[in-house]
Amino acid sequence: MNKKALKLSVPLIAIAAVAYLIFSPSKYVGYSPDQPIPFNHKIHAGDNKIDCRYCHTGVETSAHATVPNTSTCMNCHSLVAKNSPDIKFLSESYTNKKPIEWVKIHDLPDHVQFNHSRHISRGVDCSQCHGNVAEMVKVKQVASLNMGYCINCHRENNAPTDCSTCHR
Repeated sequence: MNKKALKLSVPLIAIAAVAYLIFSPSKYVGYSPDQPIPFNHKIHAGDNKIDCRYCHTGVETSAHATVPNTSTCMNCHSLVAKNSPDIKFLSESYTNKKPIEWVKIHDLPDHVQFNHSRHISRGVDCSQCHGNVAEMVKVKQVASLNMGYCINCHRENNAPTDCSTCHR
C-alpha cells in the first residue's frame, strides 16, 4: 500500500470505528439478569399500579433513580405475602440490616453523566428508555442506550447535543 492510500485509509477506518461505537445496537438489549429476589414489576407497577417514584425515590431529585432499600419493600410486605419464601428472604435482609444486592440492568459507561431528574422534570416518561416495565415480569433492557440513541432523542426533542451535556 502506498503512503497516499495509507494516509487516506487511516482516517476512514477511525471514522468507521467511531460511527460503529456510537450507532451500533447495544449488546445489552435484551439483558435480563436473575435477581436475588425475582421482583415482578408487572404485579407491582402493572396490576397494583404502584408508581415508579414510590420505589425509585431519587428519580425526581437526583441524577440516579436509586434502587429501593428493603424498608421501602417492607412498607407493604410486613403485611402482604409474608409467608412467601422470597418475602421471608427480604424480611431477613431487613431485620439483619443487610441490603439486597440487586444486579444493575441499565448501566451506562462511567464517562457518561446521565441525570434522571433532568429528564423527569422535562416530562420524559420512564418507559421511553426503560420500556413498558409495568408489563415486565422480569425487567430487561429494551433500548440500546448507546450514544446514537441518546443523540437521536435529543435531536427529536430539541434538547442540547453538545458533548459537554452528557460527558465529563
